[in-house]
Amino acid sequence: MLTIKILGSGCANCKRLEQLTRKVVDQLSIEAEVVKVTDPTTYSDYGILATPGLVVNGKTVSSGRIPSMAEITTYLTNELASS
Repeated sequence: MLTIKILGSGCANCKRLEQLTRKVVDQLSIEAEVVKVTDPTTYSDYGILATPGLVVNGKTVSSGRIPSMAEITTYLTNELASS
């Protein structure tokens, strides 16, 4: 099972990233826990300087922008393949 973290304050971009990520998880029919992290003191733990941030199994894969669904799919499938 993947652990996916969406880092951000809850702004429109953060919410959009969460929606896209959940959609990809559903389309891939994979088991994943999607967690919203809104505490800015934890962002630096993942090297996030700008939100939204996307972390998959503890690895930061995107920050400061909203990746496309294709990019999110690639991040998740790569992590599944390496697990």
